[in-house]
Amino acid sequence: MTAGGTATPAHPIATASLVLGLGRSGLGAARLLHQRGEPVLVLESGAGEAQQRSAEQLRREGIRVQLDTPLSIASVDALGFTPPRVVVSPGIRWDHPCLQALRQRGIGTVGEITTAWEATRPVPWIGITGTNGKTTVTHLVAHLLGEAGLDAPMCGNVGYSAAELALQRLSPGQHLPQWLVVELSSYQIEAAPQLAPRIGLWTTLTPDHLERHGSLDNYRAIKRSLLERSAVRILNADDPDLRSRAASWDQARWVTAQPRQRALEAGIDPHLWIEADQVMTAAGTTPLLDARALAMPGDHNRQNLLMAVAVGLELGLEGAVMETALRSFPGVPHRLERIRQLDGVTWFNDSKATNYDAAAVALQALQGPLVVLAGGESKRGDAEGWMTGLRREAAAVVLFGAARSAFSQLLEEGHYGGAVHQVDGLDDAVPLARQLAQQLQCRAVLLSPACASFDQYRDFEARGEHFRQLVLTLAATAEATP
Repeated sequence: MTAGGTATPAHPIATASLVLGLGRSGLGAARLLHQRGEPVLVLESGAGEAQQRSAEQLRREGIRVQLDTPLSIASVDALGFTPPRVVVSPGIRWDHPCLQALRQRGIGTVGEITTAWEATRPVPWIGITGTNGKTTVTHLVAHLLGEAGLDAPMCGNVGYSAAELALQRLSPGQHLPQWLVVELSSYQIEAAPQLAPRIGLWTTLTPDHLERHGSLDNYRAIKRSLLERSAVRILNADDPDLRSRAASWDQARWVTAQPRQRALEAGIDPHLWIEADQVMTAAGTTPLLDARALAMPGDHNRQNLLMAVAVGLELGLEGAVMETALRSFPGVPHRLERIRQLDGVTWFNDSKATNYDAAAVALQALQGPLVVLAGGESKRGDAEGWMTGLRREAAAVVLFGAARSAFSQLLEEGHYGGAVHQVDGLDDAVPLARQLAQQLQCRAVLLSPACASFDQYRDFEARGEHFRQLVLTLAATAEATP
């Protein structure tokens, strides 16, 4: 079978593993399988210019692609062969009717992350998951290990896909790393039941992706499955949901940004904790390092610090080495990222806050009065914590994107007393926020959308980059004014 009549088969068409989708994960998985000598056919439902370009590139590499093919069992039957397995991108629902029908026929379905797991054996993985905090912890762990001289790149749900990184490190002249630091979303975990990290970290658990997983219990079970398969389990004792289920873990290493006594009162004997700004460990009587070494604001970032330090201890890093590394940590793009200060107002990019709970964390970390920019594609969830933060810290809220009308009603029902404005997008929101910050004498402007980005952007990174560009342009204009 050919794609659009132009592909030259790289292998006999008798059989091939199917890769579904031409997104980043699909491209990485297809190339990785092809590199390992496995016949591959990529199926893509779209046929636009971007898909055409990606398809032609894969064909030049000897990988078959078929565009304009809807994901259905009829499409698979039309291939004329039974694929040994089907590789699924995270964007495709794991309970999609076509995937369920394939499983009923005994055809294996796996996520893109599985191809990387198989290809990188025996490299130990550090698997990091959680509703919020996992990106910061992933960056912190990779930074700590890298500064200590270990070859431990990060990948997964951040930066490179795991398949892309595996492909790169398996290329001629390259070698596999000592460790892999992998951020894992619930979408990736549910599609990779064989994935068993050497070290598993669970940062937080609040309602998210319920439109996909159906219930909080299902969502929690997916996250938990990763930790249950991990040889070493590191959990955040300051997260209410995780703490409430502490007794259900037979072995886990708990960390808390609170004094040890508070954890003990909650029935948890912590592995790491903070006393008087010093990180303490159950294995010693003297401070391990100064918690102030990490400059990022907020108690939640102290929790993130402790999770990363717990990994460092597991790998034998000394406290002094980790403290030095923490002092040089540059922060995480799109997560409370300080862009600049202009006319006494600090601008923060928190585009990574794609749900109410993540946006509430930002409001806890910063001191008002603030101008908050929020909006995008709304998600299900409990907005009360976010509303409490807005009432406490925000002098004004600028709403944009598809959720702006619904958010306006939510603010009214939540008795928010500040100024509320609605605009189409960030092009209008940024200059308006600058005016409001000056008028209301605000300390900062915070982009913290509490929404997905897909109404206007391909992902939260694109949204954050657009915001950064607008803010820097605004700054340049202001500085040029006499």
